[in-house]
Amino acid sequence: MDQINTAIEENWLDFLDLLKQVMQVPSVKSVPGPGAPFGKEARSVLSLVMDKSAGYGFQTKVIDDAIGYAQWGNDGSDYIWVLGHLDVVPAGQGWEFPPFDLSEKKGRFYGRGILDNKGPIMCCLYGMKLLKDLGHQPKKNLRIIFGTDEESGMSDISHYLAEESPPLFGFTPDCKYPVVYGERGIVNVVLHFTLPEEEHQQISRFEGGQFRDHVPDQLHVRIAKKEISASGKRAPSNAPELGENAITILVSKLAEERMITPIAQGYFRWICQSFHQKHFGEGIDLAFEDEDSGKLILTPVVLQKSPEGLLLEIALRYPVTVSEKQVVSRLKNQLPLGVDLEVVRSIPGFCRTEEQKKIDTLSMIYHQVTGNDPKPVTTTGATYARKMPNILAFGPSFPGQKGIAHTANEYMDSADLRTNLEIYMRSLQALTE
Repeated sequence: MDQINTAIEENWLDFLDLLKQVMQVPSVKSVPGPGAPFGKEARSVLSLVMDKSAGYGFQTKVIDDAIGYAQWGNDGSDYIWVLGHLDVVPAGQGWEFPPFDLSEKKGRFYGRGILDNKGPIMCCLYGMKLLKDLGHQPKKNLRIIFGTDEESGMSDISHYLAEESPPLFGFTPDCKYPVVYGERGIVNVVLHFTLPEEEHQQISRFEGGQFRDHVPDQLHVRIAKKEISASGKRAPSNAPELGENAITILVSKLAEERMITPIAQGYFRWICQSFHQKHFGEGIDLAFEDEDSGKLILTPVVLQKSPEGLLLEIALRYPVTVSEKQVVSRLKNQLPLGVDLEVVRSIPGFCRTEEQKKIDTLSMIYHQVTGNDPKPVTTTGATYARKMPNILAFGPSFPGQKGIAHTANEYMDSADLRTNLEIYMRSLQALTE
């Protein structure tokens, strides 16, 4: 075994102890307070990681209580970096293990953030620590950056860029392998359905866990004094085919309810026909596709009563060669008469190939460690690479692993966690030589 593998084996239990401490902080975004713009727990986990980093001998800095970093090397703007996040999505229901802890069973670790993103970013920090212990001398400054608002809009990045310059190059360990050179465009639209007053009064609020990051799994509503419910299966909104959407299951029931008045029933029928079990735009003339990124993906994520009638939010992820204007224009042409469309979230896609030499370096390391095909790919996800110049996504999920984050019993196999630690150590070493 070489020095890196030996160091990992000898320090594995110490690394797990660090990771367990970080995962035990329930760092879900909450009400802001003094010195805690994203809530007390988000600030608490950042303090914990800064203290650990300082203990490893790295320079540390916290910016506006929103984002912090650990740096190895002299001050200056000439640096390579890794950018990850310490905030997590809410636990949700259905866990077999304590969500805010590190649990192990039969060679698999469980806990909120083990994959997204505490496990991977702690691999990077601890990997930097091990390289330092081994005597590696970086020829460029190396900086590990810890955000605390990635899951709710990435507003932490604006704090960082207001005070610090962007990197020469870097990666975010918050997606998948191999190197991700492009990310699809994302647009969320809200469709507004107007109802006559008498129909509007018949409908209660829709109750259930609905948010744009996942396929909703429970939803119910009362219409004309009758309770109607739907149960589905939760999945990430960028992998709706892995779940069962409670919204479209519910509207398929509502479309057949005789007690529902004609205009509302017509809307429910149109929603069902357009979106139920139709994840790639085929139900509404949005079947865009390209070689780089594959098919457009769409997911109804929120159905709710509005002051005027109903609203339906749809999350769309479109191929890198397609524009938001094309998607929105074609969708508008498919809407029923009187339905209005509002864009509520807009994140352009990108392809990043100008750093081909560094991409090749990461690809080579990934192949050497795993033996897997190193050909770079694109993603349906949204990472910090959209907000920060000169970085791209790299890991932590391996090919075939999908729909694990943001669900109950979020997990990572022990062998995969160890492989991530090795890949990131070797990558940090190579990028700073």
